Amino acid sequence: MSNIEQIETAILSLPSHDFEKLRQWFLNLDYERWDEQIERDIADGKLEALAEEAIAEFKAGNCREI
Repeated sequence: MSNIEQIETAILSLPSHDFEKLRQWFLNLDYERWDEQIERDIADGKLEALAEEAIAEFKAGNCREI
């Protein structure tokens, strides 16, 4: 049995309360890693083209109020 299969089996056997704690922990970890990736992408300039495009669209009046 692989590690993933062992983890899946363990998760399926958790009581509801423990499953909720694990779910929240995993979501927080996922959010933290996403934030770290965005910060790296910003620092590496990977989002510059998107930012420039958004600014150009705004200046051209192609935005609408929500």
